[in-house]
Amino acid sequence: MTRLKNKVALVTGGARGIGAAIVERLCAEGAAVAFTYVTAKQPAEALVKAIGKAGGVALAIRADSGDAEAVKAAVAETVEVFGRLDILVNNAAIEIPGTIDSYPLEKFDRMIAVNIKGPFIAAQEAVRHMKEGGRIINIGSVSSDFMPVPEHAVYAMTKGAVASLTRGLARDLGPRGITVNNVQPGRVETDLLRAISSAPGGEKVREPVALKRLGKSEEVASLVAYLASAESSFVTGANMKVDGGASA
Repeated sequence: MTRLKNKVALVTGGARGIGAAIVERLCAEGAAVAFTYVTAKQPAEALVKAIGKAGGVALAIRADSGDAEAVKAAVAETVEVFGRLDILVNNAAIEIPGTIDSYPLEKFDRMIAVNIKGPFIAAQEAVRHMKEGGRIINIGSVSSDFMPVPEHAVYAMTKGAVASLTRGLARDLGPRGITVNNVQPGRVETDLLRAISSAPGGEKVREPVALKRLGKSEEVASLVAYLASAESSFVTGANMKVDGGASA
């Protein structure tokens, strides 16, 4: 797979989970990939090492997506090291549950900073370096318009903003030949969700999913790889669910 040969990508929040799967897939497709992390230093270093052994090129950058200057610095470092930037994947996000009557404003502000402001700043900086054929891929959530559980109103709000930002940027950047799309995962396997699913009563986690199983990070990464490639050149402004039919 060499669809992304000679391309350079930056993935925010790429040390673990879906982010790490995206980094691995883009590298496997031939791209040189920089990715950010905050606290997961050991997983980040291990990922860089594993990709190098497989013949790929990756760069780990410590940067908090809730820190505007850190986001700008991550874009700058990517360009400085690799000489260009073709693909931005806004994957970094946090989820802090809580009900409205007791939700602390500092946590609200933190969610806004990481989940909305971070992707905006990353895109703003990235497009300064992108040429025609550039790709911005946001990782949103089905929660933007499908919320089956309580205590996630703020998270859903931030992911709704990501979906709207995707549509607006697609209009703004379309004349420049840069596409902007949003991948919206549903119930995808994580360490926590896997443990819940395998525990007694865990079938309730899979119950809303038409395919009756949890998704895999690699299944999200495969759609990201398509959207990053030239094959998706006429796809922009799209919000694409990867949820096994849970919101069907």
